[in-house]
Amino acid sequence: MAILDYVLDSSTKPTNFGEGEAYVEDKLPAYTPMPWSLKEIRDAIPEQMFVRDTRRGLLYLARDILMAAVAWSLASKIDPLFAQQDTLFQQRLSETLSGHFDQASLEWTLWAVMGASKWALWGLYWWFQGLIFTGIWVIGHECGHSAFSDHKMVNNVVGFITHTFLWTPYFSWKISHHRHHSNHASMERDEVYVPKTREDLGMPDESSHGHKIDYEEYFGDTPLYTMYMLIRQQLVAFPAYLLFNVSGQKTYPKWTNHFDPNSILFTAEQRNAVIMSNIGIAAMVYGVSQASAIWGFGQVVKFYGIPWLAVTHWFIMITYLHHTDPDLPHYRGKEWNFQRGAAATVDRNFLGWQGRFFLHDVAHFHVIHHFFPKMPFYHGPEATQHLKAFIGDHYAYSDKPVFKALWDNYNKCQFVENEGELHLDLFLDHSVSVSISCWTLSDSTTCYLF
Repeated sequence: MAILDYVLDSSTKPTNFGEGEAYVEDKLPAYTPMPWSLKEIRDAIPEQMFVRDTRRGLLYLARDILMAAVAWSLASKIDPLFAQQDTLFQQRLSETLSGHFDQASLEWTLWAVMGASKWALWGLYWWFQGLIFTGIWVIGHECGHSAFSDHKMVNNVVGFITHTFLWTPYFSWKISHHRHHSNHASMERDEVYVPKTREDLGMPDESSHGHKIDYEEYFGDTPLYTMYMLIRQQLVAFPAYLLFNVSGQKTYPKWTNHFDPNSILFTAEQRNAVIMSNIGIAAMVYGVSQASAIWGFGQVVKFYGIPWLAVTHWFIMITYLHHTDPDLPHYRGKEWNFQRGAAATVDRNFLGWQGRFFLHDVAHFHVIHHFFPKMPFYHGPEATQHLKAFIGDHYAYSDKPVFKALWDNYNKCQFVENEGELHLDLFLDHSVSVSISCWTLSDSTTCYLF
């Protein structure tokens, strides 16, 4: 994978250090900054890639809603089907128990297979309905960027409905998400996935510590505990971000959240939009409570709750892997600019055809989205080819299996240094430690990763 905004000098080849092998600075690759302005990059993309087609967007939304309705309808037949079979089984079992033991044992086996089949079908529903719901969330995301339609009203109505249905305060999130795009990869101003520093973790600097730090002591968790923490991230990280600013900008006050109209996240002019988002979420609370009273809480969980949890999982997994990788830089001060921040993300082959079809290419073509957020998702594949041709090795792509990438990055991307104007997430390995030494960058200076 290419380093996003810093490209290997053509005269220097990367050095792969073996396990336990010492790092030698003379063998390290040098990096040079991306030279183009945002206008030069935009001029390399055909103008038709920026055209928004409201009708086309609405057709994608209608397709998603239809798929969700079909999946919901099919799932509604699962329990009645197996309930009927269970009644027949109980009748046959009562008749068999008075006869041969071997026949009764076979009947119990068939009952177990029937039960496993029922939950397998529910699992199939949760998988695909979760993907379909996530695709609907992506449509709302398009609306938040005004990429869905040329008409502001269409964007806001569709975005508000789709995101509210999936427990996202549309206008509140839209405001902070715009700030994220405007400041991506800036240590001081980015809104989310801001990496921790050495100081945040209470770790001394090696130069002042006097001896080599045992990173295993700080990060050597057992695989079981790491898995627990990773699952917790996947299921609650997005609500935690909205409610408590978890993984957000650390300079914000302690109780920063997306529901307080007076939060530092919003201006006075945006207060009414935040209130409108809150009204939408309150309506969802009422709607879900009423549905639970009518059909039962268990039914609401099976048909809606678990697919919604899948949405939070896929959303966090996609965005985490877009913005967290040992090769992705973060900037401080004047070394940050919009195009460097936009390039500090990576496209991934996320779930193959399922990711492309159900998730509207949101993970496959994310780099172009950070350069041009108002570009509709359906132009992403072609526009990415033009972007790659222009910026070359500054474009990053990974075909690593995404669940392996999630595990690796969660374990290896831990913190950045306290000072310096360019940082990559510190890449930790159980056998060696890796760090970054950076200097103020100019046309003649370089930065070394070691």
